[in-house]
Amino acid sequence: MSTIYLLPNTLGDTDADLVIPKNVQQITSNLRYFFVENLRTARRYLRKIDNSFPIDESVFFDIGKRVDFHDVKNYFSELKADAGIISESGMPAVADPGANIVAVAREKGFKIVPLVGPSSILLSLAASGMNGQNFAFHGYLPIDKLALINKIKDLEQISRKFNQTQIFIETPFRNNALFEALIKNCNPSTLLCVAKEITTNEEQIITLPVSKWKKQQINIHKKNTIFLIHTS
Repeated sequence: MSTIYLLPNTLGDTDADLVIPKNVQQITSNLRYFFVENLRTARRYLRKIDNSFPIDESVFFDIGKRVDFHDVKNYFSELKADAGIISESGMPAVADPGANIVAVAREKGFKIVPLVGPSSILLSLAASGMNGQNFAFHGYLPIDKLALINKIKDLEQISRKFNQTQIFIETPFRNNALFEALIKNCNPSTLLCVAKEITTNEEQIITLPVSKWKKQQINIHKKNTIFLIHTS
């Protein structure tokens, strides 16, 4: 039975040699079957780690948002060798559609091998100074303003009750709106960490009480950003 490798990607415009181990790059270079969210960026990444990678000799299975999950299951009948899942950013299958591929692969008896690479969720948590023993990742918060406010207050209550760090993200062009909602609706003493463009030249990871954030400036519009809150 073939092996499915979880292939980590860089978190932004970063030199792959700085964040992707050499053995992981070598395994990736030897594969010819890939599950990808975006063909163009996947090809670019493969050439980034190996400028002579044989793109035309490789097979790419689309697992983007517009692909029906039932079609995804049929991809496995076309596999002739080991394959890899490439995330658009960071680790596959973590806040990532690659999780669906892993689930199907396990059902079909494939061996799953996760490879070492950057995770913005874990890196931001480690650098936040918040509780790393008890935390929860919530993905995207509601877009509706009232639902968003209620969710923020719920996360604060959970954090206070369980001493748990709450982690979430937003579509980059809505970062500022989420940031403003946090500032307006969190308790002034709640700690808020904003971690943007981790591992890139634009990296900033700042943790402050909400009261101090009101006087702090940070450019996160259209930037890859992780938000964390913790209150006690």
